[in-house]
Amino acid sequence: MKLLPLLPIAALVAAAPTPSADLAQVQRHLQALTTMTAAFTQTDRAGKSLTGTLTLKQPGRIRFQYQKGVPILLVADGGALTYIDYSVKQVQRWPVKNSPLGVLLDPQRDIGRYARVLPTGNDRVVSIEANDPKHPEYGRITLVFARQDGAPAGLAMQGWVALDSQGNRTTVRLSGQRFGEAVGDNAFRWNDPRKSGVRR
Repeated sequence: MKLLPLLPIAALVAAAPTPSADLAQVQRHLQALTTMTAAFTQTDRAGKSLTGTLTLKQPGRIRFQYQKGVPILLVADGGALTYIDYSVKQVQRWPVKNSPLGVLLDPQRDIGRYARVLPTGNDRVVSIEANDPKHPEYGRITLVFARQDGAPAGLAMQGWVALDSQGNRTTVRLSGQRFGEAVGDNAFRWNDPRKSGVRR
């Protein structure tokens, strides 16, 4: 499948409003997306970047496997999002729905109730901003898609900008996206550093 070149997240700035039909297309994309793998570049508010591989499987599973030498892992197993720091043997868990990534991992949610289309000035780019106004502590996420024939519902996710309740901004850019390939559930297991030899 021919892939579009990576589009800059900066394509968010712009002109005329995107038609509301784009929001329905994003909803169809999230419902049609069974699996996705991609390379990612993650940049924090200080400008520090990390790279790695993303694996997503609906519903509710995602894994951020960071570059060699980075002792952290972020995994969602269908219900909880788990952050593991192997350097200090620390594990933190919280419900996926309580994080900005919740919009990606629950395709049955009606995004029309908590998301809006952002103008991009490029008819090949669709961007939405999602947040739960009743729970500002869950943060906010801006998703960017490129129109692409052959991708789920005609959209290919290019990345996102997540803003947590403390104002920490994280930008993720994707490349080499592949859709619908077989991904086993064991891809979302992880080694618990607090229990030597135990896999979760």
